[in-house]
Amino acid sequence: MGSCCMFIEILLAIVLPPLGVFLHYGCCSCEFCICLLLTILGYVPGIIYAIYVLVAERPGRTRYYYFHHGGYIEPLV
Repeated sequence: MGSCCMFIEILLAIVLPPLGVFLHYGCCSCEFCICLLLTILGYVPGIIYAIYVLVAERPGRTRYYYFHHGGYIEPLV
């Protein structure tokens, strides 16, 4: 993922934590639901969790999957 996209997601995670996680993982992911619940219970725990989830990226958990096809990488849609 590009550093510009990561910067925007982290910035959105500070302003509205579930939005940053939504852009990275999608709507019905476990990460999004936990972030939404933490943000409802308290704004600061939501921010901490959102930044942690975005920075500690686990391969294969994003909604963007890529495959190698003929020497270049293209997104699966």
